[in-house]
Amino acid sequence: MNEENKWEEHSSGRGKRKEQNKWSWFKMTGAGIVGSALTLIVIPQTDFYQEMVASGHVSVNNQVEENEQLEGSNELPVQNMSNQVADYTDMIENASQSIVGVVNKQKSQGIPGFFQSQPSEQEAVEAGTGSGVIFKEEDGKAYIITNNHVIEGADEIEISLSDGETVSATLVGGDALTDLAVLVMDASESEQIIEFGNSDELRPGEQVFAIGNPLGLELSRTVTQGIISAVNRSIPVQTSAGEWNLDVIQTDAAINPGNSGGALINTKGEVIGINSLKIAQNGIEGIGFAIPSNDLIPLVEEMIDKGEITRPYLGVGLAHLSEIPSGYLGALPEDIKGGAVITTVEPGSVADEAGIRAGDVVVSMSGIEVKDASDIRKILYREVEVGDTVTMELYRDGEKKEIEVPIRVHTSL
Repeated sequence: MNEENKWEEHSSGRGKRKEQNKWSWFKMTGAGIVGSALTLIVIPQTDFYQEMVASGHVSVNNQVEENEQLEGSNELPVQNMSNQVADYTDMIENASQSIVGVVNKQKSQGIPGFFQSQPSEQEAVEAGTGSGVIFKEEDGKAYIITNNHVIEGADEIEISLSDGETVSATLVGGDALTDLAVLVMDASESEQIIEFGNSDELRPGEQVFAIGNPLGLELSRTVTQGIISAVNRSIPVQTSAGEWNLDVIQTDAAINPGNSGGALINTKGEVIGINSLKIAQNGIEGIGFAIPSNDLIPLVEEMIDKGEITRPYLGVGLAHLSEIPSGYLGALPEDIKGGAVITTVEPGSVADEAGIRAGDVVVSMSGIEVKDASDIRKILYREVEVGDTVTMELYRDGEKKEIEVPIRVHTSL
């Protein structure tokens, strides 16, 4: 800072002090007047004050709905601004009791005889951990929802309760595409269940809390706070059952490895989503995703009822058109920029029986444009019901064909 600027600052400061001295008496007098005026609001209602009210010179706004005056008291009520925080604290403490740790235990795959016993006697060891939510108790059983990727490949599943006790659980059903799984344990070990909220009512900006076990059970039932950043997001994911577009809620509440399968709750303490994934790249923070409660409820109920999610079945392998070198599929019209390529056809499947062949390029299904392989799954799983017959528009060796395919049931594409 140069000397001229220093001086200007110093001069300005002195000028303000002179003004403060000049007005100090008036401020002191004014403060006394204002203080007296404020006191009128809380002093007992004297006869003079009552007359002023009756004459209309003084108006009174009685907040009877939320802040009724205590009977027999002369003081107006004061709103307790800490109630909202206390309510959230109690709600979170209550909801946390239904959040569990989920331990995926797998048997090692070493060579028998080298530092381990025979395969039939192998001891399962921890292969990964995640989170889960106890949401239902029935017939002596407690049901837990988690992510499929948390328990995928598990030989044994162990549950860590809020009191630190561990119990065993078994898999009821899992679904790789939607990344959901349901576990069951003895209800006598369950402390509390949690209710689902309505995810269709969510709006960006609403406050939410994520509860789970980031980085392992040592940080169990960690709570992070954020908002709903967006709804109705569709995120492409690669699963063990193939590529899929997962419909999710976006939040900036911190979600880390180990939070998977944990609860995203609203301010009522209801589960409005199951935390599933986040974008983990350098320079990117606060972009996490949860599976909406309204999407997962029917899937969870089907897994409890049937042990699996049944979907329409074609019996084909798929690839994106862009993944196949030009010239391998025959000439295509210039206006065809996308499509799904049939790479394999399962013998005896509905596709095989209908005449679908490897190398066919599907561009439309049930009148809906097919841009890539994931569109086939979207149409099958969202637009088609078992028993329907779909029309597949495709190109074979450059020639356009339409083939009718009856749809049957299978547990995977």
